[in-house]
Amino acid sequence: MPHSDDLLWGAYGDISRFAALLTMAELGLADHLAKGPLTTAELAERAGAHAPSLRRVLRALAGLGLVTRAGDDAYDLTERGAALRSDAPGFLRSSIRMLGEEGFWYAMGTLPETVRTGRSAFVERHGHLYDYLARNPQSSELFDDYMTARAAAFTEGLVKRYAFPPTGTMVDVAGGKGHILATVLHANPQMRGILLDLEHVVDHARRTLADEGLTERTEVVAGDFFVSVPSGGDVYLLASVLHNWDDEDALKILRNVREAMNPGGRVLILEVVLPDTEEPHLGMDVDLRMLAIFNGGTERSRDEYAALLDRAGLAMGDVIELGAGASLIEALPR
Repeated sequence: MPHSDDLLWGAYGDISRFAALLTMAELGLADHLAKGPLTTAELAERAGAHAPSLRRVLRALAGLGLVTRAGDDAYDLTERGAALRSDAPGFLRSSIRMLGEEGFWYAMGTLPETVRTGRSAFVERHGHLYDYLARNPQSSELFDDYMTARAAAFTEGLVKRYAFPPTGTMVDVAGGKGHILATVLHANPQMRGILLDLEHVVDHARRTLADEGLTERTEVVAGDFFVSVPSGGDVYLLASVLHNWDDEDALKILRNVREAMNPGGRVLILEVVLPDTEEPHLGMDVDLRMLAIFNGGTERSRDEYAALLDRAGLAMGDVIELGAGASLIEALPR
């Protein structure tokens, strides 16, 4: 067992290590080093950085095993560091960049104030996350890139491990740019799709679905899921939606879905599901982000989802692990 002081000092150093990772991700250092070692001066020129400052960060990155010395003042990319290339599979680089975004950084830094008051300090300063993103296009682009990359990590598992109906319509509620819907429709060529999202998002979705050759099989609708969702669907997907809201707001969304769905339809909830124990789990980290960024946002356990679904007139079915920390909860009408 590590000494308690070791744990505390490890946590103390985490923010410095994250700042070094963020610098590597933001400056694209892994991309610049992808073809071989560079001197600090060469790397600084390509990354648009101050060489003496960059040298100090590279020293820290070498300690993390992400780069390695390749001469007196040159560095090379390691296999571990290659995970931060822009073309690397997974969503590590986009996650780091999103967590280092100014508003997200502020949210985590003011978590003590949020815990003191029970109100998100981020929301008190910036308003709801999606209003903040609408006002800040660069942040919105970072967030969209993160969500797209994150979705790619578990969407493959979604279409491989869940048996969608061979025909019918899937409604992707708050479907973002439409990458999950596109993947499901490609895997199920007799299905049709409807994507619902906010006005400032739907044009991106239309472009994605057009690029995927799915315009004729899809409809994109601008709307508010607290008011209503498109009716007549056989499958309703809520991917990373309910964790943004407290139980009462999540219940409004689920009841709107329950009212709109076809008889015999189903609801698919794609979220992190917390374990019943307090063992280390990705969901615990994500839950603190929800606490910091949203008023009422929360990750939930299987029992908490079952209780929420029951109040909405739905019964929990299978819970399927998809990888990348995500699970798929199937819910059926009661």
